[in-house]
Amino acid sequence: MWLRITNILEAEARVPSRTNIPAGAGWWFRLMNRSWRLSFPQLAASVAAIVLVVSLVTVVGMKQFRFGGESTFQSAGLTLSSNASMNDRIRQQRQVIDYWNQRVELNKMRWNAQMRETFDRNMSVIDAAMDESLRHLNANPHDGVSEDILYAAMNDKVELLKEFSEL
Repeated sequence: MWLRITNILEAEARVPSRTNIPAGAGWWFRLMNRSWRLSFPQLAASVAAIVLVVSLVTVVGMKQFRFGGESTFQSAGLTLSSNASMNDRIRQQRQVIDYWNQRVELNKMRWNAQMRETFDRNMSVIDAAMDESLRHLNANPHDGVSEDILYAAMNDKVELLKEFSEL
């Protein structure tokens, strides 16, 4: 019997104990040096919780990405009703563009020549896309593709103006 007890003690002495955590150890050290023993139901519940959290984060992220254009208007203090006519929506977007353009003009004096050139080049590309879309919409007022391109170009212009207003 004594021999069996000494064998057990020697075996425990050879295996490092994970329960000897220093008193001043941080939470990360304690977390990583903890012995994790989960039953199958606990493991299944943990996996289900992780899947649920990842799904919720994905849905919220996609919803914000999909409706990001409308939040641009709300951040400028303007709201965009979903049943507004095309002319009203264009007018509202132009108000938002004017708002951000005024903010850019205040900071434009501090920019170097290269930054002004970059800004002007990007604005000319966006303005050309807007003009082309407006021309197509005047020729065919019910062209959904041209309307989508116009709104996308206006949103791009607002985003560009926002970025350059903070410089």
